Amino acid sequence: MSCDDKVDCGRRRLLVATSVAGGVAGVAAAIPFVSSFAPSERAKSAGAPVEVDISKLAPGEMMTVEWRGKPVWIIHRSKEMLEGLTKVADKVADPQSDRPMQPVYTKNEHRSIKPEYLVAIGICTHLGCSPTEKFKTGAESGIDADWQGGFLCPCHGSTFDLAGRVFKNKPAPDNLEIPPHYYLSDARILIGEDKKGA
Repeated sequence: MSCDDKVDCGRRRLLVATSVAGGVAGVAAAIPFVSSFAPSERAKSAGAPVEVDISKLAPGEMMTVEWRGKPVWIIHRSKEMLEGLTKVADKVADPQSDRPMQPVYTKNEHRSIKPEYLVAIGICTHLGCSPTEKFKTGAESGIDADWQGGFLCPCHGSTFDLAGRVFKNKPAPDNLEIPPHYYLSDARILIGEDKKGA
């Protein structure tokens, strides 16, 4: 098709130019909108695994770190704390941890990879409150003369032992959750993934 008529040819060029400019502008406007669907750096880091140094955590002590906006407790259980777990096995609702509240590799009487260290999410399975530590035993605990140490959720009275197992007849339906984790060394734990995901 030839451009004999100057008016038609000018209109055609104008139409092509505005179409191209409109297409470029549309793509430029869509880029920030589409990129907003990608997770932010803050969101990526919030879900990222957390590396924790436990070298200074003495027996009987607990530390708290944050993973995915949740408190994660790491407890270095003493010999006495571990012995207390066997004394309460008949008092907890799920002594063998049959409900899926932990990775397979922590489904044991200690609910841990290494018996002396418990890694648990410090959120009650009832309504999401955060239990408080009650490591003192017996009457000194203020809970029970037979108390072997553990956690008390002050909101509705759920109690958990030092393996995060909930006691029978309490509002919390399940044991505390155990997050995926593994040991990078004797003194370092990576919380948020396991060796299969590494």
